[in-house]
Amino acid sequence: MWEYKTPGIPDNYFDRVDNVPITKEEVRTVQISKARLKPNQVVYDIGCGSGSISIEAAIQIGSSGKVLSIDYDENAVELTKKNIKKFDLNNISVILGNAKEKMQNLEIADAIFIGGTGGDTREIVEISQDKLKSGGRIVIGIILIETLYSVLQVLDNLQFKSVDITQVTISKSKKTRMGTMMLARNPVTIISATKI
Repeated sequence: MWEYKTPGIPDNYFDRVDNVPITKEEVRTVQISKARLKPNQVVYDIGCGSGSISIEAAIQIGSSGKVLSIDYDENAVELTKKNIKKFDLNNISVILGNAKEKMQNLEIADAIFIGGTGGDTREIVEISQDKLKSGGRIVIGIILIETLYSVLQVLDNLQFKSVDITQVTISKSKKTRMGTMMLARNPVTIISATKI
C-alpha cells in the first residue's frame, strides 16, 4: 500500500468518516520526526482518531516494534482498525477506552504521541511521566492555546528536557475556475520533549 519509509502518507490513502479526526499529513510528518523513532520501540498513540499517527509510527519502528493505539470513541477505534488492515500492518494493537485508565496497564513506552484527548491532555501528560522510559520522547499535538499553556506547565514541573515548541501552519492548493488558490488549515502547535 505505502512502499516508502519516509513519513507523510497522503491523507487520501486513509479511510475517513465524519466526526473522526485525522492528523493531516504535513503535521503528522513533523510529529513523527520529533519522536525520533527507531526499530523495536514501543509507542503509544493516545487519541488515535483515524489511526494515521499509529500507521506512520508502525512503519517507522518496523515489525519488531509495537504501537498501542487508544481512543475513547468506538468510531475512531473501528476506523483505526480498518486503516491498519488497509495498510496490512501487524504491529498495532487498538484499545477502546479512557486513556487515563488504559495507560496504567500498558508496558513502558519509548515514545508517546498525544492527540485528541477530549480535554484530558494535562492529566495524560502527567501519567506519561510514569509510562515513558528514561530518554523516551513525548510528542503532543495541540490546537487550543489553553492546552498549550497547561502542557508547558506540566512538562516544566515534571522536569522534561529538550522541550521544543513548533507551530505548523499549512496551506494546500485547490483548483478553481480561475486557477489555483491556497487554502489555509488551522495551525497546530507541536510540543516535543525528552524524559530525563
